[in-house]
Amino acid sequence: MKGVLVSVEIDARTVAIGDQVMVGGQALTVHDMTAMSQGRKRLVFATGESFVMGRATVLWASRRVDPRIGRARRW
Repeated sequence: MKGVLVSVEIDARTVAIGDQVMVGGQALTVHDMTAMSQGRKRLVFATGESFVMGRATVLWASRRVDPRIGRARRW
């Protein structure tokens, strides 16, 4: 995979497939996710385990980004 790993703060709105999150001291990679009621998301990890992320849950994740792709500048 191309790119570099960066740490990002995620919540149920911003979590993405491929994010690596720490749950219970174990690094897990998000393989699939399903939107649920009340803004929650059910994350399914590559290991087959799942985790329901509440709307107010905030986690840190590692995300692979390509630094060569520029972001829109805010003037």
